[in-house]
Amino acid sequence: MSLESTFSARSAVVWMVMGSMSGMACGFISPVSAQQLDELETPIDPTEAIASAEAAVMEEITVSVTRVAKPLNAIPNAVRLIDDEAMKQQMLFSSNFLDGLGTIVPSFSPTRQKLTTFGETFRGRKPLFLIDGVPQSTPLRDGSRESFTIDAAAIERVEVIYGANAIQGVGATGGIINYVTKSAPSDGRLRTDVEAAITADGGFNGDGYGQRLSGFMGQDFGRFDIAAGAAVESRGVFYDAQGRRVGVDSAQGDIMDSDSWNIFLKAGYDLTDSSRVQVMANAFELQGDGEYVAVFGNRTTGLPTTSRLGVTPGLPPINKVRTLSLDYTDDDLFGGTLRAQAFVQDFESVFGGSITATFQDAALAPVGTLFDQSSNNSDKLGAKLSYAQPDVAGLGLEVVSGVDVLRDETFQSLLQSGRFWVPQTVFRNAAPFIQAEQKFFGEMLRISAGARHEIAELKVDDFRTLAFYGGGPLVRGGSPNFSDTLLNAGAVLNPTDEITAYASYSEGFTMPDVGRILREIRVPNQSVETYLNLVPVLADNLEVGATYATERINVTASYFWSNSDFGQRLVPGLDGVFRVAREKTKIDGFEGAVKVQATEDVSFGVNYAALNGRFDSNADGQVDTDLGGVNISPDRLNIFTDVSFGENWSSRLQLAKLFDRTFQGGDPRLNFNGYTTVDASLGWMSESVGRIDLGVQNLLDEGYITYYSQTNGPTDNLRYFAGRGRTYTLRYAQSF
Repeated sequence: MSLESTFSARSAVVWMVMGSMSGMACGFISPVSAQQLDELETPIDPTEAIASAEAAVMEEITVSVTRVAKPLNAIPNAVRLIDDEAMKQQMLFSSNFLDGLGTIVPSFSPTRQKLTTFGETFRGRKPLFLIDGVPQSTPLRDGSRESFTIDAAAIERVEVIYGANAIQGVGATGGIINYVTKSAPSDGRLRTDVEAAITADGGFNGDGYGQRLSGFMGQDFGRFDIAAGAAVESRGVFYDAQGRRVGVDSAQGDIMDSDSWNIFLKAGYDLTDSSRVQVMANAFELQGDGEYVAVFGNRTTGLPTTSRLGVTPGLPPINKVRTLSLDYTDDDLFGGTLRAQAFVQDFESVFGGSITATFQDAALAPVGTLFDQSSNNSDKLGAKLSYAQPDVAGLGLEVVSGVDVLRDETFQSLLQSGRFWVPQTVFRNAAPFIQAEQKFFGEMLRISAGARHEIAELKVDDFRTLAFYGGGPLVRGGSPNFSDTLLNAGAVLNPTDEITAYASYSEGFTMPDVGRILREIRVPNQSVETYLNLVPVLADNLEVGATYATERINVTASYFWSNSDFGQRLVPGLDGVFRVAREKTKIDGFEGAVKVQATEDVSFGVNYAALNGRFDSNADGQVDTDLGGVNISPDRLNIFTDVSFGENWSSRLQLAKLFDRTFQGGDPRLNFNGYTTVDASLGWMSESVGRIDLGVQNLLDEGYITYYSQTNGPTDNLRYFAGRGRTYTLRYAQSF
């Protein structure tokens, strides 16, 4: 039975318990009733998983972001699994899947609806984005383009791991978002999927239309299997609730008025009954059309930035990503399980240009006339290895050990003048780890603990900063080294089949935004070797939670605390460019969800997240000021209902309420006025004809300014963006 067959025909999101294990975590999917599966938001906690409607056999799977498969109720933390149907449901409302992610995961920041994740956080910190376990983030110079590296047509499911952890190494101080690519079906038949969609704004303006086309084919030939897909999309201009064109982001880039394509291939060969080798290749590119320019808004009067026809100078914003991975697995090697992966990635992102003060240099052109734009480049080479021994010395003790290695070479160049804004920087990281778990009282209580030792080196040659930073002072290069041992521990208690309680402690590790730090050095002869601000960010995560689950009702609640003694906070400079402040930070929050299966055809539910974050503003060791909107998300309430009509019709109605937020100690002009949006969809399906869906984003045409625009840049009238108004998507899909 394939994993795909275990998914409900309707949307399903599964809460799984995942140990924030420094080097290992895993998931197990066991049968439950079909009624528990048909809701996108359904938080099926540590004790629950997905079921096949046809069979009641246990099936163990390895969640691909993890290392070794094991029962969900063995691991004291949470993962949310978003399957293909759930993704397609949210894609009816926005082709940017991150918009839907906030509906599923309310502790994720509302998106900017732009070609950037800058200012978008997960539990108040940066998440690590992956494709089949391959890191997409560029932590050395965080260009915030890491979620725009693959098309949804190539994704089978998304795994979301909550909280700081070191499961996948550097970067996951807020959590992990792993895109798992599609595989060939396991039934031996050729599978073909085609999909076409058209999107229009509420006023059906000619330049507001968007089109999308995708296809997928896959077949298992026995020992050999192959899957391939392609997608193209052309996006029109976005319109707000008042019928105005939304302002184009001339700096970070925009997803409106853009074109993208994606080609994906995965092939595998079973060497033996227990061993397998697999290769995955993905090529993605998104480029702005550059046909519109921004028109200044007015924050004082509430007038948002808009757009008009015009030619954007310089190169259009681009995301260009190539990813290749090779995986080897052996489920019966000396009585244990071996997992190995090697990967390479080439990542380039071009940002919009401007005549900003940062780029001016009198030696090149009269001050105030020099136009330039930047390109962020990252080349990664890495490998991951783990080996699990399920029963050491016959004691029932499971031990998992392994090592991860990574080399990341990053630089940020200025394309028009040929200068380097961020010098070539090489990061090398090696991390051996070990994890153990022991069961007590049968399987009622499980205790786990582990450690991961991070060894990192940062290499930078001598370089000069731009003239803006004091006339281009010489910065002496170096190779600072860092090392630390990250610990984790957890416990899961299952007193009954319906109740689960857990507690866990884990630590996460990432580099600060090295590029932002290096490029703004103003002290002549500053040595990279001894620059304190380059010290890694260590974040810990303490979490407690409980769940009550039956076939009809599912209730879950958790509370977490996340601290960093020397964290990083983004603050705007006088030139409007953000810099990194290294300060003590503390974040805590509550997340809860309730889902009720009222009848076989009707389900409804609520999920909620509330976050608090503060930092030490005066270096006295005490946190005293609220984190701003670029660093933490607002409290959020999501309400939803799914209703089916007979065998062919289905519908969904979902509401998202973002609550007001006042930032104590911050600029009162940047307080957040919350808003509420409603989305709705209606679908009809026939085996012979296919599936037709109509989705409406922002059904009530709510007018609002986005969270990021409200909470940042109190005098910036060029980036005061309204959210998207009512938008229609009509989609046709068929599988053969």
